[in-house]
Formats: sequence, C-alpha cells, structure tokens
Amino acid sequence: MTSVAAHRSRIARLVGPTDPVDLPVGDCLGLVLAEDLVAPVSLPPFDNSAMDGYAVRAADVADVPVTLPVTDDIPAGRAASTPLEPGTAQRIMTGAPVPAGADAVVQVEWTDGGTSSVRVDRGVAAGANVRRAADDVAAGTTVLEAGVVLGPAQLGLAAALGFGALPVRRRVRVLVLSTGSELVGPGEALEPGQIYESNGVMLAAAVREAGGEAELLRFVPDDVAAFRAAVDPALAGCDLLLTSGGVSAGAYEVVKDALAGRGVEFTRVAVQPGGPQGAGRYRGVAVATLPGNPVSAQVSFEVFIRPALRAAMGFPVVERPTAVAALNSPLTSPAGRTQFRRGKYDPVSGRVVTPVGGPGSHLLSALALADCLIEVPADVTELAAGAEVTVRFLQ
Repeated sequence: MTSVAAHRSRIARLVGPTDPVDLPVGDCLGLVLAEDLVAPVSLPPFDNSAMDGYAVRAADVADVPVTLPVTDDIPAGRAASTPLEPGTAQRIMTGAPVPAGADAVVQVEWTDGGTSSVRVDRGVAAGANVRRAADDVAAGTTVLEAGVVLGPAQLGLAAALGFGALPVRRRVRVLVLSTGSELVGPGEALEPGQIYESNGVMLAAAVREAGGEAELLRFVPDDVAAFRAAVDPALAGCDLLLTSGGVSAGAYEVVKDALAGRGVEFTRVAVQPGGPQGAGRYRGVAVATLPGNPVSAQVSFEVFIRPALRAAMGFPVVERPTAVAALNSPLTSPAGRTQFRRGKYDPVSGRVVTPVGGPGSHLLSALALADCLIEVPADVTELAAGAEVTVRFLQ
C-alpha cells in the first residue's frame, strides 16, 4: 500500500499555484496578496485634528482660564482654512486639517464650547491632539508584503490608501463530483435502496472553507458513458476534479472504470478510513478521487486535499493546527495503517481528547460532533487511556 506521506506528496504536485488576479478590495477577504503593496499616499495625508475642539497656539493657552476670539470654523472634509493668527482660536472637528499657525488642539470638553469666542479652562502642550502627516504611513513605503493573508484590517489599510483593487492569488477552482445511482436529493422520497446525497454537499463546503471555489455536479449515475458525458464539458476552467465513490475493488466502480488508463492511477493508501484513492490528470485537469463512505471522503479531504489547495493559493500556513493530548479512553488501530479517529478536545481538563464514535467510515454523526482528528501512527496498534496522541483540529 502507498504511505500517507507519499500520497500527500502526489496530490500536492498535481495542483499547481494559482495565477495572480486583480480583484476589487471588497472581494479580497481571506485571499493572499500576490505583490508587495506600496503606499501611493501618506497616512494621514495632512496634519489633522484628533479631537473635536479648537485649533490654537499652545503659547496662547499657557495661562488659563483665557478667552480667545473664534475666527473660523473647520469641518472635516474642508479643503483649506485661513491661517491662525496669534491670540485667536478656530473651531475644528475631528479629522479636519489643522490650520497653518496652529500647533495644538484643545478638546471641546476643556472649553465653554463658544462659537464667536471661547473660554479655555485647561491648557495643552504643543502637538497635543494633532495627527501629523505620515505619522502612520509615509508615501512610498511597503505597507503589506506579498504572501500576507488579507483580513479586515489589511483591507481597511488598502482602502485608506486609495486602492480600489488588489493583486491576489485567485481561488482554486474545484469541480466536486458526486456519483451513485442510489443517490437522491433532499426532499425526495426515498425508494428502497436509495440514500440522500451528502458527500457532494460536504466536500463542496470543505473546498470553500479552505478558500477555494466549488462547483457541485451531482447525481451522476453509475455508467461510464453517462459519467464522461457529464464530466467532460464541465472541466473547462477547473483546477481540480474531486470525486467521491466509485474507486474500490467491486463492480460498478464508475470513477475507476471511466478514468483508469486515461491518466489517473488508483491505489490503496495505508490509512483508515479512506484506503482506496486515486490521483492523476484527465483531459489536462488534475484529478483526486476519494472513497464513497462519507467519513472516508471527508477525512481524506482533510489529510490529502486541503493542504494541497491551500498551498496552491499561496497561504503561508497550509496545515490545520495540531496539539498533543492525552486519551481519556483506550483505542485500537489496524497494524500498518495510519488511523484518524474522530475526537473532542478538552483544553480545560488538561489537554484531554475523547474519541467520538468508533472507527467505522459510515459514522457521519460522530464526525459532525468531532472537533479534531486523533492521529494514530501506522506502527501503533493499541493505545491505553492517558497515552499521548497528536490531534489535528478541524475548526
């Protein structure tokens, strides 16, 4: 059987880096910046008031209380103001440009709030409540480096600097294919032998959670001709075809029958759940085939597919965070296979993890309750309660 590490490497090599694209700032949340961002302007672009109050010369309010004539009114957004004459004040709003001649702002709470004249009850030092031009960012400096993940603060900075669009690594495009003649959609009545389709919904959501784009192609029957007729025209523009089911050793394995010998190789990976896997290229598009049991499909995505997608989009961190935890109950694992059991992590109780459900690859409810995967190495067959294990967080 193929090792977990070898199959991870194979999948990683299949999905190449995505191209840089320019997207509106509002569409860049969670994406990776493709180029250094250099400030075209300074922040602030001019000296401005940090308070609602009065622009003054600090020397004129050194001895208080003092009453000064108010010679101008400066709202935010005003393009220009008259210079401040000695012995006078100008009423000013937060963010408005500080007039020439002023070197401080007295906040309105320290005055009587007058409009024609103002009594100042507390003095200020030179520079008080004045935001100097370029105090935050100087024009021409690199404010964000290529490779940073764009969050709300980074997008706010870009917008403040006047960027309407940003160069980012585009999202990886994944065609998620759900096969099986036994599958029906939600709301339909189940006939004998039928089940509701879930893998496509789950895997498409997993692709989006990882940062990619997912197109879901559902209810492809177990027929090779129908499979190719559905898939071939949908491949245009895709970076990866991701399938679930139809890859085992039995009859009616439509994915295997349709893709074997056409650029996709199938193997058994030394992992539980999720042994039957496939990878390669079909009609020039990268292909990863996952088992059909829902837990096998989702665990396989976490272990093999998600890191490759994240790397393709340039994320600096592609793996889920991990921790070392103590088992609070014993478990067994098959010899020669890396096992990923579902678990609940409890940091409050001293980094303890509780297995959720058994090892069965059909136990979807246990997966839904889990917040981590418990990794059991291939050379370990038994672990006692209290044994230390590595957990891979799912959230």
